[in-house]
Amino acid sequence: MTLSTPLLAAAPLVAGLMGPALVGAAPVESRPIAQPVHQAGTTPLADVVERVAARSTAEQRRVLDYWTPERMAKARPISLLGLVTKDGALLSGITSKAGLGSAPVLANGVTKLAPRRQSARPRAATTGARWQTGGAVARTTGRVFLTLSGVDFVCSAGTVRSRNRDVVVTAGHCVKDGTGGWAENWTFVPGYRPGGDRPYGSFTARRMFVAGPWSRSADDSFDIGMVALNKAEGKHVADAVGTQEIAFNPGRGGQIFGFGYPADPPYDGEHLFYCAGRVHDDPHGATRDQGLGCEMTAGSSGGPWLSGFDPATGKGTVTSVSSFKYTDDRGTMYGPYFGDAARALFNTAERA
Repeated sequence: MTLSTPLLAAAPLVAGLMGPALVGAAPVESRPIAQPVHQAGTTPLADVVERVAARSTAEQRRVLDYWTPERMAKARPISLLGLVTKDGALLSGITSKAGLGSAPVLANGVTKLAPRRQSARPRAATTGARWQTGGAVARTTGRVFLTLSGVDFVCSAGTVRSRNRDVVVTAGHCVKDGTGGWAENWTFVPGYRPGGDRPYGSFTARRMFVAGPWSRSADDSFDIGMVALNKAEGKHVADAVGTQEIAFNPGRGGQIFGFGYPADPPYDGEHLFYCAGRVHDDPHGATRDQGLGCEMTAGSSGGPWLSGFDPATGKGTVTSVSSFKYTDDRGTMYGPYFGDAARALFNTAERA
C-alpha cells in the first residue's frame, strides 16, 4: 500500500480481491527477471518478478481436474477491505456475501438486492449493467479461478494480442498476494457462461508475472498481473477466442468501458457486466490510478478496461484493469495506469 497514515484513517484503501499469504506454497521461488541494460535517451524498464506455474502435462492435468463444477461454484471473492501487515502481506476475510455494492443491508442483516433495469443496448455511461450484446469482449473476457491458503477464489481477466498468443492481463492481486505468496491452480475460463459452462475450454497458467513494486511492497499503482497460458486442446487462447489490443503510457482521462464478473451482491458472478464513463485521477493523490464510476463488486478484480471501445464489435484497447475501491467511495473503481512497468510485464510475458 502507498497511503499515508492520516489518509488511511480517513479513507482506507479497499484492495479488490486481496488474498491471505500462501501457506505451504509450491516449492518454486519467485525471481526477478533481468532487464536489458538501460541506454541513454531511453526509458528504463521496471523490474519484473515471475513464478513458474503448471509446465508439465501432468501438472496441467492436475489443475484442470481440480476445477470441478462444484469447486467452481463454491469459489468465492475475498472481502474488498484490504489490510497491510508489518511484513507487507495483504490480509482479508472471506466475504460473507452481504457486503460491498449498492445493496443496502437491512436491520436484520439481510441484504436487499435492488432491482436493476437491463438494456441490451450498450450505454456510454453506466455504473454497472449486464453486457448482452456479445461481440469480441464476450469471448476475450473471462473468469479466473485460483487458490490461496487452500481456499478457492475468483477474479476476472482478459486476453491481449501478444507474440506468443498466450497472454492474459489481470490485477496483480489476482496473481500474487503482494509481498505474500503466489496463487495456485490458476486457470482462465474465457467467455464463461452461467452454471460453470466453459464454451472455449479452460487455460492453465504456464508462467505468472507481476511488477517488482507490487511484489516488494504491494504498491497499488502497480497492481498489474500478466499470465502466459498453456494451450487448451491444442489451441493458443488467442486462436480460440481472439484478443484485444493493449497500449502503454496513454493519455490520461477519456472514455473507458470496464468489464468483469462481479460476484458479491447484488451480483452472483455468473454474468459479464460492464461500467462505462470518463475516468479521473485519484483525488487523494495516493496512487497514479484513475477512477471510473462503477458499482461492480469483488470478483470483477482484474477485469479489462478498454479505451476506444466499439460496442458494435466488442473490440478496444486494454489500458487498465479493475483494482481497488476506497471505503468512503464505493461507487468508484480504480485501475492502475499502464506505464513503463506494465510495458515491461507485457514484453516479458509475450516472450515466455
